[in-house]
Amino acid sequence: MKREKMLWPPALFLLVASLSGCQGSVSDLSQEAQESVPDQVKLTVWGAEEDEELLGRIIDGFEAYYEGEADFQITFQPQSESHCTDALMEDLENGADVFAFADDQLNTLVAAGALEPVENADVLREENLSEAVDAASVKDTLYAYPLTADNGYFLYYNKKYFSEEDILSWDRMLDIAEAQEKKVSMDWSSGWYVYTLFGNTGLTLGLNDDGITNYCTWNDTEGDIRGTDVARAMEAMAKNPGFLSTDDAGFLEGVQNGTIIAGISGVWNAVAVEEAWGSGYGASRLPSYTCAGQQVQMASFSGYKLIGVNAYSRERVWSARLAEWITNEENQALRFRLRGQGPSNRNAAASQEVQDSPAIAALLEQSEYSCLQRIGGNFWDPVSSFTAELLAGRPSGKNLQELLDNMVTDITAP
Repeated sequence: MKREKMLWPPALFLLVASLSGCQGSVSDLSQEAQESVPDQVKLTVWGAEEDEELLGRIIDGFEAYYEGEADFQITFQPQSESHCTDALMEDLENGADVFAFADDQLNTLVAAGALEPVENADVLREENLSEAVDAASVKDTLYAYPLTADNGYFLYYNKKYFSEEDILSWDRMLDIAEAQEKKVSMDWSSGWYVYTLFGNTGLTLGLNDDGITNYCTWNDTEGDIRGTDVARAMEAMAKNPGFLSTDDAGFLEGVQNGTIIAGISGVWNAVAVEEAWGSGYGASRLPSYTCAGQQVQMASFSGYKLIGVNAYSRERVWSARLAEWITNEENQALRFRLRGQGPSNRNAAASQEVQDSPAIAALLEQSEYSCLQRIGGNFWDPVSSFTAELLAGRPSGKNLQELLDNMVTDITAP
């Protein structure tokens, strides 16, 4: 039987065509809707516990600036800047996307593959102080974003107890503190501060060419100042009733309760110290101390805080944008106003409010006697053990040369 060719009625043809067109429109609209939904961006930021409020404001500003470009879920987690590398190395691939750290950890982070070269390096070199850029670089390659140019230390003192002449001599300050039944403090539990007493003596310390091990001559038995001369000066300090070895938290507590009237610390405590001492608030370069019958100007490490982007971050582009945002001129200026920390950004550092800061002025004054910290990890524990022995009155019974030799052997160990 012959099949007849089927003819579609005009109305039905138009209906099918219409439906076919609607399907195309619905499909297009659905695709556009999907494309308009912002991607979810999850980032973890590590920073100092004291910076939580500051970083919260900075992150809020970042999310507002990029509103609509992504669905942000940015989490802040407190993490010590000085121990950031240790925490990151525990699980690098799942570590923070963006993190603050002290510049002495840069070599380790680069060697571990945790950081990759910064893409907009030329811009950052132009915007930041050259010393800060150097601190964020390895062999002229920039690996991190400069954040502050103030990670050093100097002398805080209460003008109600000390004159400008008094603060030139550590010995004089200890005598005044003893007479007032008060304390002058310094942290001997950290080699970062203990360097103060060895740094300008001719005894040397530094990082070998391998970038891992140290050289150290703090136990030298020859020269104008020997290792035992410094150790004897330290023992004399430890026995002085006006002296107190305490960490940063202890220093701040003593300042606030009135037991500490001077001490060695950094700009991160400037706001709190000024609030505690009011019109008595003073800051200066470090004084000299008596060693081997002569006055030795106290030295210091200079340092910089940096922001790193984890090379294993799942959101490298957004992590880099956040790192740039945290370290831009406006937010470095905000950091100074809220936390008293000195900017690495040239424009922010040149502002009048920064230039008028007693703490920043003291840091600049001390910079003549400071050097960039580049030390391997074996430095810290041996120094802490050495100073603990001195503070306890040498309970081991070992003589000073033996203690120094042991310390240096451990500092320079492979």
